[in-house]
Amino acid sequence: MSESAAVTALCENSNEEFLDASKLLLTYADNILRNPNEEKYRSIRIGNPTFSTKLLPIKGAVECLFEMGFEEAETHLVFPKSASVEQLKLMRETIAAERDQRLHGGQPVRPSAQAAAASSSSSASAPEGLAAAAAASSQPATPPVAQPSSLESSMSFFVTLQSNFQHVMQYENPDMQQKARDHIPNQISSAAEHRLQEAQQADPGCKLGKEDFLVLELLSWFKKDFFSWVDSLPCSRCGGPTQNSGSLSPTPDDLRWGAQRVENHHCQSCQLSTRFPRYNNPEKLLETRRGRCGEWANCFTLCCRAMGLEARYVWDSTDHVWTEIYSASQHRWLHCDSCESACDKPLLYEVGWGKKLAYILAFSKDQVVDVTWRYSCKHPEVLKRRTRVQEAWLLHTINGLNASRQQALTPERKKELTERLLVELVEFISPKKPKSGELGGRNSGSLAWRLARGETRGGDTEASAQAAGFVFTPTEREKSDRLLHVRYSSSKDQYCRVSNDCEEVQCWDQCVWRKESVFRKLESDWQMVYVARTEGSSQGNISWKFDFAPAGLKIKSVSILASSQTFHSGRVCWHVQAGEVTTEFSGDGTMQSLQSLSGSSEFMIVAGLSGGEGDSSWQHSQLFRQSLKETEESSFEILVHLEEA
Repeated sequence: MSESAAVTALCENSNEEFLDASKLLLTYADNILRNPNEEKYRSIRIGNPTFSTKLLPIKGAVECLFEMGFEEAETHLVFPKSASVEQLKLMRETIAAERDQRLHGGQPVRPSAQAAAASSSSSASAPEGLAAAAAASSQPATPPVAQPSSLESSMSFFVTLQSNFQHVMQYENPDMQQKARDHIPNQISSAAEHRLQEAQQADPGCKLGKEDFLVLELLSWFKKDFFSWVDSLPCSRCGGPTQNSGSLSPTPDDLRWGAQRVENHHCQSCQLSTRFPRYNNPEKLLETRRGRCGEWANCFTLCCRAMGLEARYVWDSTDHVWTEIYSASQHRWLHCDSCESACDKPLLYEVGWGKKLAYILAFSKDQVVDVTWRYSCKHPEVLKRRTRVQEAWLLHTINGLNASRQQALTPERKKELTERLLVELVEFISPKKPKSGELGGRNSGSLAWRLARGETRGGDTEASAQAAGFVFTPTEREKSDRLLHVRYSSSKDQYCRVSNDCEEVQCWDQCVWRKESVFRKLESDWQMVYVARTEGSSQGNISWKFDFAPAGLKIKSVSILASSQTFHSGRVCWHVQAGEVTTEFSGDGTMQSLQSLSGSSEFMIVAGLSGGEGDSSWQHSQLFRQSLKETEESSFEILVHLEEA
């Protein structure tokens, strides 16, 4: 009999429960095998009373459906055209053989529930669950906890858990991983090795590993060169703008690649509908290379696994997904959002975007973990919003899923997972304070789309966001060294705080004090990038602020390198302000010393963009124009030497 974790779990139920559930599972399988062209037999409504009472509560039953090939749609489980009929037959034969043995032989073939679950690992669903989770990791599984009062809610949540846990197994497909590697440039690995060597030379005690830099290189490549964001597609006939006008029916080929939903992007000019299938198959996404956060996280997680990184797919109940990477050198999981090109900024969503978080779950090939607490510094508020399912039910359900998935693992691997989990649980107990890179709003998607979702900055509009600008203040290291040194690379879209152990902050506006009518323009055809005025605006402004007074320091000397370029009658004016003193300087890309700032305790760098001609006047004044291939050059650099005030 073929080994199946799902069937093993199913066999751990009582004999009566097994016989009832297996009968229904065989009926679902036989209906498809006997009527392969009948769509009605390929779909199971989640709200169906038979499904919710005879399969959902039974351990391993829904897992069996997923192993058969069923996938989650919005209201149904669907057996797609692309699913393997041979796998369905194999699962059917496995379940039927066990059922026949019980009906005619009288004894279950599979081991008892307690013996099978004795080595289960666990996950906590709240900080208070630490002790319970630690105990459960070495104890047999307990009897099922009572379902929450809302069966429909728990049923829906359970299907989400099952579907995501099954989906991540696609990332382990060797052929799919090879296809991903075929798309990833070879220089990404060598660039990571080079950055590691640089870090070790700068700091001989550096404890980072190559995987830490490989993640950063992958994030940068994926966002800048590989994947593209879709709000609405250009019209496939006239090339004009379209609007998302509801859904279209998926074709058999759409369903083959997991696109249960197809958006209708309707052109107002020529009235043509352009189809946008929301593919859920990472192999297909390697070809299309476009989508929104679901497609981005799906494809990026595959790329991470293809490069040998230990990665897991993270699902957020408030409608976002991303990736986590395990850093062996740091002994912890790192948050990675490919849409934002953000790494290790877990409070970005709650603090920066203003999300009201509730449930965040991470899925890997070995384990499900409730990681909500990593992404929140407001634990009491989050707990009040966690009302979809009972905490005890969620903890028990996650433990059951992990026990089933980990049955084939070695004792050493189980021990490693348990030790990692305990480290995570300890981390979750104490909420962190936000870092500078976690204060900004969302960057992916159009402004209208971000505003509609309340994810610009702190849930407010961009206008109100201006009041919460970033201020450079000295860190402990910078106080000690009397030095603040910051570089910005336009091609990498990354700030590097050289004077603070080369701390990196992604995205041009994350360290900005104020900005008005400016944005970062990426010209994919010309492989160029720059900051310009927003289209239709006559004036744009951007500034950076530095304040040393809280540290009891003042400026000894300041040198600034700023690059700008103008075309036709475009103008860029650079100046620094310190109290009542304003000093202009050029943006010609050379380092300039500004003696007028000596003795001040704070200053501001300001750039004003104006002028230009015609409809493209907004492009005629540019900051930080740089080729995407120029990754070593700085577009903006500030060097401040300090002394006691």
